[in-house]
Formats: sequence, C-alpha cells, structure tokens
Amino acid sequence: MALQEEFKSQGDFLFKNRSYIPLIVLLVALIQIYFQANKGLDSHWPFSYNGLEITGIVVAFIGFFIRVITIGQSAKNTSGRNTSEGQVADHLNTSGIYSTVRHPLYVGNFFMWLGPALMTQNLWFVLAFILFYWVYYERIMYAEEQFLRGKFKEAYLNWSKDVPAFVPKLSAYRSSDLDFTWKKVIKKEKNGFAAIFIVFAVFRAVHDYGIYGKATFEAWIYTAAIVGVIIYLIIKYTRKFTHLFDEDDR
Repeated sequence: MALQEEFKSQGDFLFKNRSYIPLIVLLVALIQIYFQANKGLDSHWPFSYNGLEITGIVVAFIGFFIRVITIGQSAKNTSGRNTSEGQVADHLNTSGIYSTVRHPLYVGNFFMWLGPALMTQNLWFVLAFILFYWVYYERIMYAEEQFLRGKFKEAYLNWSKDVPAFVPKLSAYRSSDLDFTWKKVIKKEKNGFAAIFIVFAVFRAVHDYGIYGKATFEAWIYTAAIVGVIIYLIIKYTRKFTHLFDEDDR
C-alpha cells in the first residue's frame, strides 16, 4: 500500500475510534502517577501537587474553551463527535476560528489532554505524550482533509492554502458567518466538561493512594467531579424529555 493510502486508512481508523484510543494514554498516565507517588520520586515541576492540579485544570479548560468557540459557531453536521459513521460535513467552515486554523477542535483536544498529562509530574512522559499526539492526530487530520478536499474541491483548496493546519494564525481572523449558540455547545460539550473533573479526580485518587495507601477523598476536585456528573445528567435527561436545546439549523 502506498504511503498516501496507508495514511488515509490509518487516519480513518483512528478517526472512528478517537473516543476510545485516548483511554490507553490515560491508563499509562495513571500508572506513571502511581509509580511517581509510590516511589517518592521528585517532581519535574516547581509546584506543589495542589498547585500542579490547578495548573493542569486551567490548561485543560483552555482546550475546552477552544472547543466551545468552535462548536458554538460551526454549521450543522460539521465539527461533531461523529465516530460511528465516519466523516460527515454538510458545509465547509471557513470563518470565525476556522479562519485562523484548519483543525481547531484538535487544538482544543491537545490542551485538554495536556492538562492531565502534566499531572504525571514527569517531563519525559509529557514529551512522549506530545509526540504521540502529533503522530496520532497527524493521520486523523490527513484523512479528514482528504475527505474535505474530495467533497468541496476548489473551495477547500482556496481556503486551506492560507490557513495553517494546527498552529493558529490569529492575524487572519475573520468574524464568523454564524451566530454563537450556547444550545449547541451544551448539547455537544456536556461530556467534555464533566470529563475534565472526573479525570482529575481519578488522578488525585491514584496519586493519594500511591502516597498513603488509600484515597482520602478530601480534595475539592471530588466535589467538582460530582457536580460535573450532576450537570451532565441534568442536560442529558432534559434533552431526552424536552426540546429545550433543539435548533433546526444548528
């Protein structure tokens, strides 16, 4: 198989499974956190664990904020979590955040992953994570761009030639053609909001278990995780039994 077809095949596979493969990274991170705490190894960061936890959450929410901006101004049937049916794009997003970078959702994902990666307190793990993310999403972006190029042809080529793939070009920003909608954000990103607190709560529990032989469940992050789950459930069942978040065109 030629490299072009191989990248496309790998990218399609990773795209369809991009909700599950990151769990492997989280598992490896958990092992590193436990090992680091249990062996009493020195942290590579000049912060206390509590300070590092806050830093990691801030970094993760930077990524979440990027996703919120992207989802809130994207057209219907684009920029979604469509993992089972593969690539879906009824429109080509080119304005708003898409005028500065071609893959803003993956930029957001990077920071949402980087935040928890910092909690390993190990510089080498963080560097390995960045390398993994690069290889992993490079193939997904390649497959996605092949799909978009085939569907939108010249329109895609004209847009993409001046817009970088991953590092935003802020000077090229152009206002979005669509109004921002919180309804779409709430529908699409309720999972991500809850997941940030849940992941950090699990990391804290493993860290404490490594040090004390038990999880103390005294840190504020556990309360935040519970609140995040409650908000998720409220939104989930509100959507199920009402039309509060329905929008015909978004």
